[in-house]
Order: sequence, then structure tokens, then C-alpha cells
Amino acid sequence: MAALRPVINVFQGQKAMEGGGVQICRTLGTAQLRNLDPFLMLDEMRLPARAASKGFPDHPHRGFETCSIMLEGKMEHRDSYGNKGVIGPGGVQWMTAGRGIVHSEMPKATDGNLWGFQLWVNLPAKDKMTKPRYQDYQAEQIPSVAEGGATVRVMAGAARGVVGPVALRNPGLLLDVKLAPGAQFSQQVDPEWNSFLYVSDGAGIVSGVKANREQALVLGPGDHFTAKAGDAGLRLLLAAGRPIGEPIVQHGPFVMNTQAEIFQAFRDFESGKLQDPADDVWAAA
Repeated sequence: MAALRPVINVFQGQKAMEGGGVQICRTLGTAQLRNLDPFLMLDEMRLPARAASKGFPDHPHRGFETCSIMLEGKMEHRDSYGNKGVIGPGGVQWMTAGRGIVHSEMPKATDGNLWGFQLWVNLPAKDKMTKPRYQDYQAEQIPSVAEGGATVRVMAGAARGVVGPVALRNPGLLLDVKLAPGAQFSQQVDPEWNSFLYVSDGAGIVSGVKANREQALVLGPGDHFTAKAGDAGLRLLLAAGRPIGEPIVQHGPFVMNTQAEIFQAFRDFESGKLQDPADDVWAAA
């Protein structure tokens, strides 16, 4: 029998400054919601491009994956493995930091608006020191389904018979759902997965609970959720994934299983090892 996944917590986003001085709105990854296994952090960036001109200069990562989603504007990615690319409106970039990478994310224009997200997804211990990988998909490569006033973009996982292009190491689902005013929507979610919704625009009702912009709604046990848009419509980012169930030790851009591994990450970064992609550097890893 189908069981509605209730909203068990609602968290209002908190404003913060990141990178070279860019204002973001953070829900997951704060003191009120530290993580939701396997998810570690969710930031939304929504501001005039000129206010984000300093972007996010070179910085390291180890032990997890980042997913960058652009809705408006363009961001350029460059990393220490020689990857580079521009994420345009509707585009998605999935970066597996693995054993270590240094990258930057910079706006490509100073006019118009920038609107996008970055989601951090943990890696299990067996994959934390894997070789970094970069996946880049533009809007035309993201399949979508339209039905009854709802438009669903499937970025990762499978929904409504459509499979998203992002290759996941851990089973999960990542959807961008846009509802017209008054439209209703229902989505199946594996009952064994943790899941949450972020309200990126508009307002409405999610599984019987009022939902407003810049809120994260954590879903409880069940196999599906429902949503109904208000008069201004409703846009939701759904993230669902199988829990890893391992210790999480995080210090800034490094996420490992033990404090000793965090210390090693700092040593490797300070010695330049994270910036050097040569396989022989990691021969003993």
C-alpha cells in the first residue's frame, strides 16, 4: 500500500558569504541541519552577476562529490586535472573530487542574473580516494517530462520512465520540478532513501505542509510525496539517495571518515599533491 512521505522538518535557509565574497543561501550543511546522509550541503546562489564577480577562486576538495546546477547565467569551471567548461542555463556539472582536486568556479558575465545551486554528496570509504572525475551536461542533454502543469527535469536517477544523464556512484535521484499555479504533483521515492526538497521559487503545499521559498523540507518514511503549487507556482529541487551509514568527519572542503584522514588531506594539500594529477604521485595510495 502506498505511504505518503510526511515532511518531518522544515529548515529556513541561512545567508552566508562564500568564495571571493558571494552571497549564498544555505540550508543543508548548517548547525540546524548538519547533513542528511548521503548529502552534506546545499547552497543556492541567486543574485545579479555583477555582485558575484569575484566568484569562487581556486579551492581544494577531497572525499565527496559536488553537483552544480545553473538555472540562470553562466559559470566557468577549471580544475587541476585540466578539465574546463562553462555551465549554461539549465546545465549540470557533477564533479567527483575523490582523492583530491583543486578547482575554481567563476561567472562568465557581469550582466544579468546568476541563479544556481551546489549540492555536496558524500562518498563511501571505499571511494574516497578514487581518481577524480568530471561530468558536464548542458540543458539540452537533461531530459524532461511535462504533465498536468508540471515540468520535471531528470538530472540523475530515473523518474517517469526517464533516466538522467549523470552517472552516480551511489543510487539516488535528483529532480528539478516546476509547477504552474494550482498544479498538483506526486513523485515516487525509494522508501530506503533519505530525501529532501528545496523550495527554489514560489510557494505551495508539500505532503500537507506549507512550503515557502528558501526552505528545505526533510521527508520522513514512505514511498512518495505530493506537492500543490500556490498562486505564484512552485519550483522544487528534490534530492534523494541511499544512506552510506559511515562516520562523517568534515573540515571545510575535506570530508573523510576519521580525523587522521583529515590531517592527511591537509598535508597533501600543503605539499601540492592535490594539485598534481600525475598517477605516479598516487602510486602508493
